[in-house]
Amino acid sequence: MTTSKRDYYDILSVAKGASDEDIKKAFRKLAMEFHPDRNRREGAEAKFKEINEAYQVLSDTEKRGAYDRFGHAGVTGNGNGKGFEGYENFGGFGDIFEAFFGGFGGNTRSRSNAARRGSDLQYSMSLDFEQAVFGVDHDVELQRTETCSSCHGTKSKDGATPANCSNCEGLGEVRRAHQSVFGQFVQVVPCNVCSGKGAIITDPCTQCRGSGREQRVRKLEVSIPGGIEEGTQVRLRGEGEQGLNGGPPGDLYVVVRIKPHKIFRREGNDIVYTLPLNISQAALGANVMIPTLKGEAEMEIPGGTQSGQSFRLKGKGVPYLRSKRRGDQIVNVFVNTPMQLTKEQQDLFQQLAESFGDGTKADHPPDKGIFTKIKDTFVNE
Repeated sequence: MTTSKRDYYDILSVAKGASDEDIKKAFRKLAMEFHPDRNRREGAEAKFKEINEAYQVLSDTEKRGAYDRFGHAGVTGNGNGKGFEGYENFGGFGDIFEAFFGGFGGNTRSRSNAARRGSDLQYSMSLDFEQAVFGVDHDVELQRTETCSSCHGTKSKDGATPANCSNCEGLGEVRRAHQSVFGQFVQVVPCNVCSGKGAIITDPCTQCRGSGREQRVRKLEVSIPGGIEEGTQVRLRGEGEQGLNGGPPGDLYVVVRIKPHKIFRREGNDIVYTLPLNISQAALGANVMIPTLKGEAEMEIPGGTQSGQSFRLKGKGVPYLRSKRRGDQIVNVFVNTPMQLTKEQQDLFQQLAESFGDGTKADHPPDKGIFTKIKDTFVNE
């Protein structure tokens, strides 16, 4: 403390002989400025203690009189004066501030029996590719906390109503009076007999052991809309854990996982399919049957189709969520080059190679297109 070097009136910025109301107003202003919960600067805590010590002296008629007559010796006695009497009766700066100013920041003590919302749950659902595309009603089975089926949440055996706590008369809180340098203050604290619940369970339910809740396995049907994507969460309101003390239940979040398809790949709302063609189909053209998500569709492949070329089947893809529109099916062509040939095939390709000539020579203009030559070779044979 530095009060031996300073005047208490100066600390509170009041004149000697100031009224109790003026001293109180001065203390309020300075306490608000230097309270450690609001002022994080170095030295703020020591300043606050100094301000509090000055207020203790100047707000007490007897102490102020002794101070005015004898100075610091009049209020410190044998020199070991506490100077902060009554502060230790509180839990710290927060409590003393709350007692004097009615609480800092509007915080209040919550009762332990207040209603609380239940926890949310998450469930991972695995779907086939087609189920995700077209939608499905899927059953899920999960374990969750629910209201006890025996006591119906009363926590007492046979559903009996718990008895009101005689200590707090069912309020869940009691009032305690404290004498401090500011006078007498009343604190409201949770009842230590019923732990703030306001009631005492004399005969707890044997099924839930007095908790009012129990673990149960539930089977729910979840409607998955067509067109849902990997990782999408479907929210089911009120299907999570049961709340405490009458609070609402949490929600259930179903996370969708989609199994890969053997031949299809999804890109947004389009379906991608790779169509293998032999070299003659690509060169001459062909009518082929393309597998789709709904049976087969006929597609005409024009002559001269190159490997990597794409075609589009309109409306054969994935439906848009909550819409009648559908994506397309993209057909990517892959031309297979034969790895093994029969003697007859080798002869045919040899004839074809000779008809092509040496395509590496720049001064050898082709007399016919390459695919025309292939077509002529196979047709003439």
